[in-house]
Amino acid sequence: MKNNITSHILQSLLVCMALCLASPAAAQKEEVSADSVSLTHAVSDSVVINRAVYEDSVVDGRIFMADTLKNVRPKRNWATWRPNAKRAMWLAIVLPGAGQIYNRKYWKLPFVYGGFVGCAYAMRWNNQMFRDYSQAYMDIMDDDPNTQSYNQFLHLGAKIDSSNIDRYQRLFKNRKDKFRRWRDLSFFCLVGVYAISIIDAYVDASLSEFDISKDLSLRVEPTIINRSNNGLQTNPLRDNSLGVSCSLNF
Repeated sequence: MKNNITSHILQSLLVCMALCLASPAAAQKEEVSADSVSLTHAVSDSVVINRAVYEDSVVDGRIFMADTLKNVRPKRNWATWRPNAKRAMWLAIVLPGAGQIYNRKYWKLPFVYGGFVGCAYAMRWNNQMFRDYSQAYMDIMDDDPNTQSYNQFLHLGAKIDSSNIDRYQRLFKNRKDKFRRWRDLSFFCLVGVYAISIIDAYVDASLSEFDISKDLSLRVEPTIINRSNNGLQTNPLRDNSLGVSCSLNF
């Protein structure tokens, strides 16, 4: 009987000891499982965040690249570039010589600006001579002895008296009229140079695509010309004649 009681007590103690040893392991296991679950959630959250950041960066990068490509102009190929005729004309109207610069015909600029400078100088010089001869003509026509500006145009030792005053009056009048015509002509030449620069810029830009390759050829060959009125030949030797045919291939 005592042995049975003793054996039951020992079994109870062993069970209690087993339960005490098992409970910390189970708690630790639960803690580890909970930590692993939280770590799994943290990893999944970080993956989601990183994926969102990556997607945003990719989208922003695409938008940035699209904006960059939209704003950056491709380089112009000067070998295949052709000027616009209307733009060249308006540039030449606004600023003389700008049409030639736009057409990249820089060698024409000395002629354009040289024409302007030459016409302006001729107009200024002729205008000054016209004023001087006009004043001399006015002085020689009046009776005031104090106004003798015409003496600067006389040759050395020449004098104006009653014997030659009529000739000098006609001379000064003719020279006055001559320099006035030349002054007006210089102004029209200046306008002509301006108009020619505009026309040259427009025509040059229009002919920039004109074919000047080796395919252009002129062919000259003999041919028979029919001289009959109604197209009916009664006598081939009389109605037909020999001639030359010219054909342009382009």
